[in-house]
Amino acid sequence: MAQGPRPVLWQLQISHYNEKARWALDYKRVPHVRRSLLPGIHALVAHRLTGGETDKTPVLTLDGRSIGDSTRIIAALEERWPEPPLYPAGPEERRRALELEEFFDEELGADIRRALYHVLLEHPDLVLTLFEHGQTAVARGMVRATFPLLRIGMRKSLRIYAEQAAESQAKSIAAIDRLESELGDGDHLLRDSFTVADLTAASLFYPIAMPPEFPYPLATEIPPRAQEFLDAVAERPGTKYVAEMYRRHRLG
Repeated sequence: MAQGPRPVLWQLQISHYNEKARWALDYKRVPHVRRSLLPGIHALVAHRLTGGETDKTPVLTLDGRSIGDSTRIIAALEERWPEPPLYPAGPEERRRALELEEFFDEELGADIRRALYHVLLEHPDLVLTLFEHGQTAVARGMVRATFPLLRIGMRKSLRIYAEQAAESQAKSIAAIDRLESELGDGDHLLRDSFTVADLTAASLFYPIAMPPEFPYPLATEIPPRAQEFLDAVAERPGTKYVAEMYRRHRLG
């Protein structure tokens, strides 16, 4: 049977929501093409691809349609490529896995991003190095020239201000507390197998563990305020769990 075109993942390389979709594709060994976009441009591309449904990445073009949102992408992958599964077979276990996926999506994702960017945006050279990876010389010049406006736009759209960032840091710590409570003395969130709950928690928490298995370059220089936060959580069971999920399950 003839194969259709490979799925295309439209992504921002350093985004944790994009990492969630990438990890699912890699875990299921789905051959695909990645299109790495520039911040700012990604919103225009996502809007065009999805017919205005979203201006965020990741977006997966699959079987002639473009799907926004990492949760919807994983659902589509699970239907199209059910093995190896990310959804548990039992209805109660599946409900629990999806509930935890939603918790980390909604109660962690935006907040850990806001807390970290509040620090990182004060260090343009560091941020630009991450944004420029894999881009053409023209694209690199464009993002450098427009970074002052991009930074303003990011602060406004993601509400990256001091008060909100402090609240987001507290919510990120609360999410680590919840993660550790759910884990108990188990290795995985549903105790005996890797599921969408683990994939979501680990990918959205990747900045606290800086795992070597992350598929793109990580920051080589950490600003002092960010390092203080990382040091404060480095020995927590939740941070060690994130590193272990990457070590065991982040297939390249």
